[in-house]
Amino acid sequence: YLAKLSSVGSISEEETCEKLKGLIQRQVQMCKRNLEVMDSVRRGAQLAIEECQYQFRNRRWNCSTLDTLPVFGKVVTQGTREAAFVYAISSAGVAFAVTRACSSGELDKCGCDRTVQGGSPQGFQWSGCSDNIAYGVAFSQSFVDIRERSKGASSNRALMNLHNNEAGRKAILNNMRVECKCHGVSGSCEFKTCWKAMPPFRKVGNVLKEKFDGATEVEQSEIGSTKVLVPKNSQFKPPTDEDLVYLDSSPDFCDHDLKNGVLGTSGRQCNKTSKAIDGCELMCCGRGFHTDEVEVVERCSCKFHWCCSVKCKPCHRVVEIHTCR
Repeated sequence: YLAKLSSVGSISEEETCEKLKGLIQRQVQMCKRNLEVMDSVRRGAQLAIEECQYQFRNRRWNCSTLDTLPVFGKVVTQGTREAAFVYAISSAGVAFAVTRACSSGELDKCGCDRTVQGGSPQGFQWSGCSDNIAYGVAFSQSFVDIRERSKGASSNRALMNLHNNEAGRKAILNNMRVECKCHGVSGSCEFKTCWKAMPPFRKVGNVLKEKFDGATEVEQSEIGSTKVLVPKNSQFKPPTDEDLVYLDSSPDFCDHDLKNGVLGTSGRQCNKTSKAIDGCELMCCGRGFHTDEVEVVERCSCKFHWCCSVKCKPCHRVVEIHTCR
């Protein structure tokens, strides 16, 4: 719901926290104590939805949002692998946006990670502004996970959500990069200074989409007095803290079911030649598809003119567009 507040001004007053729908009371209290961070949380939520919609653009469930709560409909209230992805990407989005705000100097509470200093075994000097991922991850753990912990983290669904929240943050932590700048006469790399940087968020989305495809179906078990999630199929290896886990099978997402937040695939574009999920046979769930011819205008025969412009001709061509019945 925070992601849909782009039209609202900055979250800069404590009263605004009370009006935010979808937050539990302890999150409202955190909001009031961390007003300057809340715009970053909102940016993280927006980033998560955009990435989710990019990763699932060619699938039956395309991460579409509603104007109700929850914004993904009942898809996320069931313990499906789609819910697992939404929780993971949302947790990662908050950690990513808060870390980015720290490094860019937007927040008084944090800045660059100054613990990354000194020489390295590879022979370069740690310097510059390393991304303060520790602060971003800690804030995400506090703000996002508090929802599950307040319910009592022993329920199946709370354990699933907490596991997937952590997997989202691990997708950033495990893909941190080293970026460097060369120093020396005439650009020679006589010595270089380096810093640690987060991966692009697209990389985080790609990693989590792979984890979605290989997600493990789990059930609750007890080890001593501790409740844990174990694979439903005992022959599968236990999931690591980087893997996504789910409890329930997903619906087929074929038919319009607004009550459950499923928009169906009628009217969706499909690929006539593909045998994968974006192909018309699977995307349209066997209902068939319409084919329309559409004229598109593209730039072609482009030439560079000295100096300095590129001139192109408009080219018209007819393409076939296939949409599910």
